[in-house]
Amino acid sequence: MATADGATRRRPGRRFWASRGRGPARRGVHPGRGTATASALAAALALTLAAGCTNGPAPADDGRGTDRPASRTDTGTGTAAAVGQVLAVKIDNVRAARPQTGLDAADIVYVEQVEGGLSRLMAVYATRLPKTVGPVRSARESDLELLRQFDRPALAFSGAQGKLLPLIDKEPLEAVTPQDAEDAYYRGTEKASPHNLYLRPHRVLPSAPGEAALTTGFRHGPAPDGGTPTRSRTVRYPSARFTFTWSQERRGWEITTDGAPTVTADGRRLAPPTVVVQYVDVRRSGYHDVLGNHTPYTQTVGSGTAEVLRDGRSHDVRWLRPTATDGTRFTTRAGTPVAFAEGQVWVVFAQRP
Repeated sequence: MATADGATRRRPGRRFWASRGRGPARRGVHPGRGTATASALAAALALTLAAGCTNGPAPADDGRGTDRPASRTDTGTGTAAAVGQVLAVKIDNVRAARPQTGLDAADIVYVEQVEGGLSRLMAVYATRLPKTVGPVRSARESDLELLRQFDRPALAFSGAQGKLLPLIDKEPLEAVTPQDAEDAYYRGTEKASPHNLYLRPHRVLPSAPGEAALTTGFRHGPAPDGGTPTRSRTVRYPSARFTFTWSQERRGWEITTDGAPTVTADGRRLAPPTVVVQYVDVRRSGYHDVLGNHTPYTQTVGSGTAEVLRDGRSHDVRWLRPTATDGTRFTTRAGTPVAFAEGQVWVVFAQRP
């Protein structure tokens, strides 16, 4: 069945079993995949007792009907470090969808180009979960590559183009659509459909996984030397534009989207301390919307140049992401790692010059 924006809803049977007031969600357990044997359960219990009781994030499913801790291998030591499961939400960004709800609580906001030269956001939550996020819209092919840097993230979206769904099903992520987790979503009354679908994050994840789950490669610390004093920076897509204006009082970059202040649902201006304008290849994909507009594919694996805006200055840097499972490293021209300011980071993907 098609959504109002031309996206195809997920097929029945691919269920994300959200918590309904009975404790943490059972994620990734699908009918027909089998259940754990008594011996496997005993082994899991023994491991739990050996590890001791913790209040860490809920384990992620390995697709075989048993649970494993969410982890990423530390290549420096060869050991696995538990990091938890982030929540990524695809958020509408056309005029009719604004102001959005819950954007200010995100650790990272990615900005990508979609059909018709418009923009869409992906908000990533790890250190805190807001009460509500939205409006939620459909996923794109580029999201899959971008999300591979995280350990089995939960991706909340309203649907996807029919041919893309099989690819999403194969990805190491937990798909959370209104059909997968019906009680996690609701329709608001202040905006017209399809710009009124909202998510309750706490019905997807029992708690925020914490900063360790942000396996992005980003560093936080003092600003790099040098840089150019910058009052504002504008990034343009064919049918959208973003302006980031430095506020010394707020120690952040106040955002203007398509000529209007970007505010939260309660009217507060968004002002992330760090903005990254990352120059990437944006090409036409094999997917399109119901009007025949081809979906842009934003390639986030590779290398290139970027601008890091922080503390009222712009720094010309280089970025490197060798594979999809790697985070992105930002360095100066001399190869020194570049640190971001503490707080929210906006990453705007712009066409490579």
